[in-house]
Amino acid sequence: MKPMLVFQTDFTYKEGAVMAMYGVVKSVDRTLDIIDGTHELPQYDTWSASYRLYQSMSFWPKDTIFVSVVDPGVGTSRRACVAKTKAGYYVVSPDNGSLTHVKRYMGIEEVREIDETINRLHRDDNEEVSIFAGRDLFGYCAARLASGIISFEEVGPAYPVEEIVEHEILEPTIYEDRIEGIFEINDPNFGNLWTNIPLQTFKEAGFQFGDKIHTVIYHKDEKVFDDEIYYYTSFSMAENYSVMIYNNEINKIGMAQVIGNLCTLHNLDFGPDYKVVFYKG
Repeated sequence: MKPMLVFQTDFTYKEGAVMAMYGVVKSVDRTLDIIDGTHELPQYDTWSASYRLYQSMSFWPKDTIFVSVVDPGVGTSRRACVAKTKAGYYVVSPDNGSLTHVKRYMGIEEVREIDETINRLHRDDNEEVSIFAGRDLFGYCAARLASGIISFEEVGPAYPVEEIVEHEILEPTIYEDRIEGIFEINDPNFGNLWTNIPLQTFKEAGFQFGDKIHTVIYHKDEKVFDDEIYYYTSFSMAENYSVMIYNNEINKIGMAQVIGNLCTLHNLDFGPDYKVVFYKG
């Protein structure tokens, strides 16, 4: 069976970009399966592109090809690449930080720069187009790879994995009386915030389900949240509209407002400017 193509972009569905990109894929090979991951990534946010790949990739069949296009540097000298992970997945993406989490947590075995002389769509009516690499380069190259028209080696020349552009990934810190981390991503539909604190690290710091934990959030060193909240295994255990701590779907510690939106109601967001501190009882 041919590999599936899973797309994620910041294009939205508000105009024809996604439709054109998929048309190119089907023009290469009508039998290819195209799956929508998301087209609602935050605009220009290569960190979120990287995190969402990490969040979902391991649940897909091996040899799946992910096409990740968040490309604020489109038309510049940034590399366009295909990365092969140690588990056998492929990511077709600009090399602009979007491979950070895959490289760190899943491992990249090899990365190749796309040879645009053979793996870029060339048409008489778009020879001068340099602003739509999602359609003309990433989608087209991914389709050729998935269909078997080219091998991974024929994508283009390999370059050192060490040269892949990466965002900094911050680690939590354990102290005698507390653990400190950051909010590294959100759950945008519900307003939950996910920390960079793994469940196992939280346990090692001495926290257990059922604990009532003094929790403080800082934004650029200004205290913006300070409360005693419960650490529960399920949202159903908490009172509606209360704030709680929980273990999220990728085994990291999160915070949520039950039947509410933590980000909106408390004016919170994610990123290294948001520090969260959990104190031991």
